[in-house]
Amino acid sequence: MLVTIGYLIVIVSVFGGFALAGGHLGSLFQPVELLMIAGAALGAFFVGNSGKAIKATFKALPGVFQGARYTKVVYMELMTLLYEVLGKIRKEGLMSIEADVDDPAKSPLFTKYPKILSDHHAIEFITDYLRLMVGGNLNPLEIENLMDGEIETHHQEGEVPVHVIGKMGDALPAFGIVAAVMGVVHTMASVGIPPAELGKLIAAALVGTFLGILLAYGFVSPLASRLEQRLHESSKLLECIKVTLLANLNGYAPALAVEFGRKVLFSTERPSFIELEKHVKQSKAK
Repeated sequence: MLVTIGYLIVIVSVFGGFALAGGHLGSLFQPVELLMIAGAALGAFFVGNSGKAIKATFKALPGVFQGARYTKVVYMELMTLLYEVLGKIRKEGLMSIEADVDDPAKSPLFTKYPKILSDHHAIEFITDYLRLMVGGNLNPLEIENLMDGEIETHHQEGEVPVHVIGKMGDALPAFGIVAAVMGVVHTMASVGIPPAELGKLIAAALVGTFLGILLAYGFVSPLASRLEQRLHESSKLLECIKVTLLANLNGYAPALAVEFGRKVLFSTERPSFIELEKHVKQSKAK
């Protein structure tokens, strides 16, 4: 919704301001210029990126038009799940969760939390390290290094669409200049026509520069910023899981381990101690 609203503001501000200044909107309609700019950008996109990067970009783009994925409600569900898992381990031993981590989709424990179960990154991260905990004695420092490496890999993969879209946005003004130069060349080859017609050709050429800059800074580059913010949010979720599990490995009780995880969340999504405690009690009562 915010992306759509932002695009509408850009369009109304730029084109509305042009119209209010007495400009003719029809003169900005230059489909050939737009074809040259968009076509060149798309071609450069395919030339400059591997198939993996292209696939990752197309997969990531729909997400920018969705609302915030990791809200306070999601984090409370996550920490309640971790509290229940760690509490079961404390009461019944590590082997008691073996069936849960092997098939979380059928686990009575995990299915209580559909928002987390639907996030395959979070589920894989949780179950993989719980399997390691079930498998034998663990050195918390080694597990922490392994977790850090996995989170870093996740972050690097998520940065691919950010860089791809950012570079495309950086290139669009240059493609706009290319389209404008092509228009100037066409204009110079038509110097014998009446001045009124010549003016239209010059105006059309200048529209190329305008479109390149507008598309870059009004439409494409903001998408890269949006993707980067979503990436930080997803990494924070994994960091919360990491801190909670490590606290448990270091001997802290489930309630304290979850508190460690709560403290690393962004302040805008972090539930208060009381909110989380109430949510845990409500879930246990179900």
